[in-house]
Amino acid sequence: MNADVLHLPSGALWRNRLGLLLESTGEGVFGIDLAGDCVFINPAGARMLGYAAGEVMGRNMHALTHHSHPDGSPYADSDCPIFNAFRNGLPCRVDTEVFWRRDGSAFAVEYSSHPIVEGAQVHGAVITFIDITDRKRAADELQRAHDELERRVAARTGELSQALAQLRELSAYSEQVREEERTRIAREVHDELGSLLVALKMDVNWLHKRLGEQAARTPEAADGMRTQMRCKCQNMSRLIENAVDNVGRIITDLRPSILDHQGLWAALEWQAQEFAQSAELALDWRMDVPPALHLPEPAAIAVFRIFQEMLSNVGRHARASAIDIAIGLQDGQLHLRVRDDGVGATRQALEAPTAYGVMGMRERARQLGGQLRITSEPGAGSSLQLWVPLP
Repeated sequence: MNADVLHLPSGALWRNRLGLLLESTGEGVFGIDLAGDCVFINPAGARMLGYAAGEVMGRNMHALTHHSHPDGSPYADSDCPIFNAFRNGLPCRVDTEVFWRRDGSAFAVEYSSHPIVEGAQVHGAVITFIDITDRKRAADELQRAHDELERRVAARTGELSQALAQLRELSAYSEQVREEERTRIAREVHDELGSLLVALKMDVNWLHKRLGEQAARTPEAADGMRTQMRCKCQNMSRLIENAVDNVGRIITDLRPSILDHQGLWAALEWQAQEFAQSAELALDWRMDVPPALHLPEPAAIAVFRIFQEMLSNVGRHARASAIDIAIGLQDGQLHLRVRDDGVGATRQALEAPTAYGVMGMRERARQLGGQLRITSEPGAGSSLQLWVPLP
């Protein structure tokens, strides 16, 4: 026996039981004859179509409820899977089409059609259907959410790729800066300290030689030689002082000792005063920080380096005549602002991939859990603000 065709048993008892089944089910069920006309329909099916059961009996079901595709284009009954169930003996199950209601509206439907066979004779087909509008809507919403998620993932992936590329560039730039700094220090050690030490060595050799000749000199010549030796010693003392100054300057460039001895706040003020004096800028300095407030050493060093880079940007790019620096506490955070009256910069220039100084400051700020804000307009100067949450 073919499981895809419906064989109707005979007898009033079975017909009554089938009638009760059709009445009780929530699915729509109707039967059609070989002409496609309705021979029975249950109340749930008629209600979904917007009709009373008696209004549907005897009417062509394709023309009544399956006449058009979802886009409204005509649906020929020769293509209808429902009719093919009895015309060609082809059972079907479809969930991509619509049924049309009495009021002209359509609803997404899932239906199945099976031939009705009695004996060896096909008499029509029985069709079961359900309204899947909610299911379709949920599936569409799920698909939209999936598409939105993919779009966001693609956007985040692009941002992450860009951030990683910038991080690689920043790392390469930092390494280049370190190498340049090593080269500068090596050159200063060679050119300045090296030359001082060579001069000292020559003076020491001169003294050694003259001391060896001391016994052979007359008293008058010895007095003159002692005068020359005193002058030579004074010159050597000056060379040693210069060497000490150069060593101190190089050490300060590497790490200001004031940062270790007097703390961050004194180091910031010293750096600001040194910068304003060397750059010949008018300085407006304001700092309102409790003296007892201390940042952990890594945070203090990071804040100091960010401050140095802020001043360096002013010196390299701003062409300013005055600089305004304010340091204080706001909303439980350390707030450091450097503002100048220079030429300013465009947003594109500040966010350019080659703006390594800005990227470095922002990266240091992120490591502290803070943020760097830059406000600048061409011709209107720049304002750089650092916000760091306090421990």
